Formats: sequence, C-alpha cells, structure tokens
Amino acid sequence: MRLARLGEFSPEFPDAEALHLGLAHWNRRRLAVATPHADWRAELNEECRMKRLEGAFVEAFRAHVEPLVSNVPSDPDGFVAWFEGLKDGGPGQWDPLFAWLETDASLEDLKWFLTQEAAGEAGFDDLVAMTQVKLPVRPKLELARNYWDEMGRGAERGMHGPMLEKTTQVLGLQPTIETTLWQSLALANTMTAFATNRRYVYQSIGALGVVELTAPTRVACVAEGLKRAGVGPEGRKYFALHAQLDIEHSKAWNAEALEPLVAETPGCARFLAEGALMRLICGEQCFETYRAHLWAHTHPVVYAAE
Repeated sequence: MRLARLGEFSPEFPDAEALHLGLAHWNRRRLAVATPHADWRAELNEECRMKRLEGAFVEAFRAHVEPLVSNVPSDPDGFVAWFEGLKDGGPGQWDPLFAWLETDASLEDLKWFLTQEAAGEAGFDDLVAMTQVKLPVRPKLELARNYWDEMGRGAERGMHGPMLEKTTQVLGLQPTIETTLWQSLALANTMTAFATNRRYVYQSIGALGVVELTAPTRVACVAEGLKRAGVGPEGRKYFALHAQLDIEHSKAWNAEALEPLVAETPGCARFLAEGALMRLICGEQCFETYRAHLWAHTHPVVYAAE
C-alpha cells in the first residue's frame, strides 16, 4: 500500500522542511548537557510550544499509517512473525540505492550520503536508554544488554557512537542541520519523539527493533562501498561491525522484548507495529530523496525505475 509522502499527509504542516529544521534544532538544545539558568521559565514555554508541534506531527503520522496496522496480529508468535516479515516486505527494503553504493558510487557520493546520515543520526544508545525506563523485567534486560553493546561493553574504543564519529573524521565530513535534507531530519525527529515521550514507548521499541532487523544488509553495502573506494578499516569499522552484530541483536530483541510485551499486553502490538512502520517509512523517503540527488545527472536509467 503506497501512502502519501511525509510532507503531504497533514495540512497542519504545509512546510515540512521548516517544521523539521525547527524540531531538529530544538532536539539538539533540549538533549544537550546544561546547567541551571535564569531563563528557565522561557525555556519551559518554548518546550511547551515545541512539544505541541512534535505531538501534532506524530499523531498525524500515526493516523497516516493506521491502514497498515489495523490487522496486525496480537498474539506473540503471530506478531513476531509479522514483524520479521518487515525485513523483506517493509517500506524501503531492498532499495536500489544500496546496491549502487556498494558497487558504483564514487567516494564523493559516499561522503555526501554519509554526511546526510550522520546529521540525521539520533544516537541509538541514548534512544535505547530513554526507552527502557520502567519497562517490565525481560524487555528492560534486553534493552540493557543492547545498550551495553552500544557502550562497547565498558571499553571506550568499542563504543558505537564514537566509531561513527571516527568515520566522519576520517572522511572529513562536516554534517550540519542546515545542510541536511529534511527527510533525514524527520527520521531523527520521529525517533527522538518516540524515546522522549512515555506515551510513545511502544512505538519506540518497535522502531528501534526494526532498525536492528533491517540495518545489516544496508550497512554491509556501505561497508563494501567504502572498502572499494579505498577507505581504510578504521573509517568503515562502524558499518562492518553492525553488518554482523545487528543480526544477533534483532533475534534477541524479538525474543526478549517484543514477544513478552505482546504476551503481557496484547493491545501493545498495534503500537509496536506503528513505530516499526513509521521508522521504515522515514527511511524509505530518505532513500528516495538521496537517489534523486545522487542520480540526478549521472545514474543509468535502469536504476531509476521504481
């Protein structure tokens, strides 16, 4: 089922780029380490205004995907089977962009792509940490194990976030909000909205889980593309690691987070599904926009076919 693009599904947001630029700057401010200050009342007023915008966007997005989740199974086995089916049949899967990045993209193409991805990165470790608050024991433990892997199991050199930062340094990337396509910002804004609002905790678990499920094939293509373009092991370590590790993460997430949550609260299946589909739709629309930019003048017609 083909749905409208993110910028088209709600008349409340006629300027999607302005909305997501604003949300991205706000998210950066509100998640940054800070200290007490005299303007805290003004900050609260701004937070209220931005939370209303964020909430209206997420609710319009939820309504947008409602036709896709109305018949999601609510028994644990059925739901996990439906969820795992997203790996092949979900929005944005097997997008031709990644085969091209692996085999044909120039180093400059790869650098442009990774600049967009780095600027739109919400920080998987922080999202997991915020999401796990007050979860039941089994899902909480699974998110804790996932977070510990993200933290390099206590070793700084094994932390995943700094690995990605190392890639940006090796390649000389300079990601900024202002130079990032709004579709990439929308992805990060959606993930941040899920993790920072307790009413969207199930959506966050679904969205994080579907990243683990679907990322390995894509990041493997990126790793191979970087290797082909002459980037050394340090510059592609983040992608090579996740091509393997996320396969095991996904299995554990499905068995230890999704299955027990649906067993205990069958009605949460719909919300888990919403989060997964919303995350995949954000990714799909990023890939389409990236292709439009990268292939505008140079790419063979055979790849342009939808």
